[in-house]
Amino acid sequence: MTTQTPELTRLTERWERFRAGRATALATEHGWLTLTSFQWLPATPSPLDGVPGLWSATSTTASLTATSRENLTLVSSGEPVVGTITATLSDEESIMWVQSGTVVIELGMRANRYMIRTRDSASPTLTGFHGVPAFDYNPELVLTGVFERYPEPRNVDITTANPEVSGVARLVGEVVFEHNGTEYRLAAEEGALGSLIVSFFDESNNVTSSHWRKLELTKPRPDNSVVVDFNRSINYPSAFTDFGTCPAPAPANRLPLPIEAGERDPRK
Repeated sequence: MTTQTPELTRLTERWERFRAGRATALATEHGWLTLTSFQWLPATPSPLDGVPGLWSATSTTASLTATSRENLTLVSSGEPVVGTITATLSDEESIMWVQSGTVVIELGMRANRYMIRTRDSASPTLTGFHGVPAFDYNPELVLTGVFERYPEPRNVDITTANPEVSGVARLVGEVVFEHNGTEYRLAAEEGALGSLIVSFFDESNNVTSSHWRKLELTKPRPDNSVVVDFNRSINYPSAFTDFGTCPAPAPANRLPLPIEAGERDPRK
């Protein structure tokens, strides 16, 4: 049993503020909790399930044709969509393109194919959201590690939450840490402002936690030390919805122990 000390109280309160901010960031009007469908665009103009208009795509351009009766508007300007509009994206890009009532239709390119996703602000996942379930704060899973940067970044093929979409992780080095006398290594990608993004599997996956999770570490200190606080492990959007294309961890990022800290599986 962990003894509550002033320092532990401070760390727990700081973590609770992090949890509150995380919940606020998720519960936006057309955010990740509002995804209700995913569809690939066909080669010839065709209707799609649950959305107005005729949709199609070539290898370079997506097209939408609509009439005034279908009441579609551009998200960017609110102007009605009448006739044919087009958009060109690069792989992994997305835009919130058009809107119909409470539904925003996201256009994206994944695996070099155009797709749409619907984001409905009336989705039960959003309207019934009261925060992400999480394990209790565990100070024993706040660890000190060292970042070992690779001489050059390495591109590693990965899977994603959608079996039709493959991905690539650009790994810049490894975070090395010890837990209960055993050394572990997790490969990291580089985030904003020099932060490190570590995606990982562990033995709690699909039991008490979701299929995989990620952890953002602050920029390494001058001596390359980093704090590995598993209490800040968060779910990818695909933990909440079947319509995500979230990247899986690099195959080697598999911890042979349960990490029961951070976010739990929100579907259990």
